[in-house]
Amino acid sequence: MSEPKWLMAVTSLFIAALLSANIIAVKLVDLGTYPFIGSVIVDAGIIIFPISYILGDVLTEVYGFRIARSVILYGFLANLILVICISISDVLPAATSLWQDQDSYSLILGFSKRLLVASFAAYLVGEFVNSYIMATLKVRTEGKFLFVRTILSTLVGQALDSTIFVFIAFSGIITFDDMIMMVVVNWLLKVTYEIIGTPLTYATVNFLKRSEDIDIYDRDLNSNFIRFAKSNKRI
Repeated sequence: MSEPKWLMAVTSLFIAALLSANIIAVKLVDLGTYPFIGSVIVDAGIIIFPISYILGDVLTEVYGFRIARSVILYGFLANLILVICISISDVLPAATSLWQDQDSYSLILGFSKRLLVASFAAYLVGEFVNSYIMATLKVRTEGKFLFVRTILSTLVGQALDSTIFVFIAFSGIITFDDMIMMVVVNWLLKVTYEIIGTPLTYATVNFLKRSEDIDIYDRDLNSNFIRFAKSNKRI
C-alpha cells in the first residue's frame, strides 16, 4: 500500500474546521423567532463545526477507523495546544502604553474550565461514536448506501455531542427545558448541514478512493478506542 497522497490535506482541513469552530463559537447568533420554538440562538461555530463531522465520515470511509481515530486524537491535541497558548497569552502582562484591549481580549478568547470540559468531552465522544458507527455500517452494508451511513452516524454522534456539551456547560445556569431546546435545535441544524453536504461527501469520497486506490473495511473493528483497529484493504 503506497503512502496516501491526500491524507495530510484531509487531516489539516479537519483540524482547521475544529479549531475555527471553537474560536468563533464565542459569538452567539440570533436565527430569528419561530412558532412553537421561540427564539433560536446558536453559537457561530455552527457554520463550520459540522464540516469536521463530514470530514470525519470521509476519513473513516476512505482510510478506515484506525486512521480516523488517530486524526480525532490529533484534533484533540491541537485544540489542547490552542487552549494552552491562548491561556498563557492572556495572563502575560499587557503593554498598556501601546495596547488597551486586554479586557476585550480576555472576554473573547478566555475560556472557563467548565466550557473546556464540556467542549472536550463532547468532541471526543461525538467524533469517536460517529466514526465507529460509520465503520461498522460500512462492513454490514458491504460498502453500499453511503448516504445512509453518513446520516445515521451523524444523527447519533451529533446528538451525543450536543447533549454532552449543553448539559455540562449549562446545568444549573439555564432551565432543563431550555437545555433540551438548545440540544434539539443544535442537533437539527447540524444534521441538516450533513444532509445538505451529502453530494459533496460523495464527490470527495469517490475522488479519494480513486486517487489513493484504497477502500478500507474494518472487519475486525474493536470498540476499545484505546487500541487501533485492524483494517482490511479492498480495492
